[in-house]
Amino acid sequence: MSHNAWHTARAMYERDACARALGIDIIEMDEGYAVLTMTITPQMLNGHQTCHGGQLFSLADTAFAYACNSQGLAAVASGCSIDFVRPGFAGDTLTATARVQHQGRLTGVYDIDIQNQHQKTVALFRGKSHRTGGSVTGEA
Repeated sequence: MSHNAWHTARAMYERDACARALGIDIIEMDEGYAVLTMTITPQMLNGHQTCHGGQLFSLADTAFAYACNSQGLAAVASGCSIDFVRPGFAGDTLTATARVQHQGRLTGVYDIDIQNQHQKTVALFRGKSHRTGGSVTGEA
């Protein structure tokens, strides 16, 4: 059964209060692939006046979620890690690109690269997914 990645992404986004609250936008979708953007606001800064790592993690985790659910089969994270490469600052526009590295029947591995508007890598994230059964949209 084939599912449209954009259809699935729109269905997820309607229920994704976190992504909407962070101002995350979906730019591109395909099976096993997602590109999302987020602009760093002053409320996302830590005490060093750089983007809080939790905000970067949330952007990467959201791109991961859209990529690993893009085939319409419900999946959740089973593990992940992030490496912070350089700081992000207020006003920076970040782009998270998620790509499938391996997708089996139940488990998958996805790499997410976050870059700033100058195409400099800000963070690298690897997520492992587990399909829970059923579909994202509730359709058969």
